[in-house]
Amino acid sequence: MKTLEAGHDQIFAQETEAADFSFNAAVATVFDDMVGRSVPYYAEMQRMIAELVADFAVEKTNLYDLGCSTGTTMLNLSACLKPAVNFIGVDNSLEMLQRCRTKLEAKGFTRPHELLCADLNEGFRIENASVVTMILTLQFIRPLYRDRLVRQILQGLNPDGCLIMVEKVIGEDSMFNRLFIKHYYEYKQRAGYSELEISQKREALENVLVPYKLLENREMLMRAGFRYCDVFFKWYNFCGIIAVK
Repeated sequence: MKTLEAGHDQIFAQETEAADFSFNAAVATVFDDMVGRSVPYYAEMQRMIAELVADFAVEKTNLYDLGCSTGTTMLNLSACLKPAVNFIGVDNSLEMLQRCRTKLEAKGFTRPHELLCADLNEGFRIENASVVTMILTLQFIRPLYRDRLVRQILQGLNPDGCLIMVEKVIGEDSMFNRLFIKHYYEYKQRAGYSELEISQKREALENVLVPYKLLENREMLMRAGFRYCDVFFKWYNFCGIIAVK
């Protein structure tokens, strides 16, 4: 079995000219370290997602991971799922997909699967799905196209299928939003990021990551036609949401 080590995230450690954040080769190499240090309770969220997916996954259906990045979610799901499902990982970054492909091979991933390169801003067809996951993905889709994508997900889900998503969110009130962001940056400092790294990444993400309020996300899901929607995780400005068709 091959080994695959994630690099240490130092993308923004040196002062650089401002540019929009991109999931390029440099980011793909350090992404696992980046997300582990940047997303509070990421490992616990992944564990919870796997538990919930196991409740909804159905034999001989498709399980989509939209924005699959390096394949962490697919690997975690594979370890806990009994039904024979087909995994479909989708990402718009060829570099991330290559990293995902290598990582799945290194970890001995043997489930039937496809890895597809697609821009979700342009929409995506979902078919015969019992579960769709979007982990820190929808926030990178232009707001203009989010409702359409969510409707397409609903259309492609089988009855009683579910959408599980994790999003960075805006506080419902500006006071809460300021406090949540302050404590989030404190979290990143505890994870070893410098003020320069935090500041430069914030600038790089400003025009790329556009968060909604939690209630705005819920309203979007219900507007699309999901029957039920609930929060399964919340930490300041991060939340996990599950919606059922």
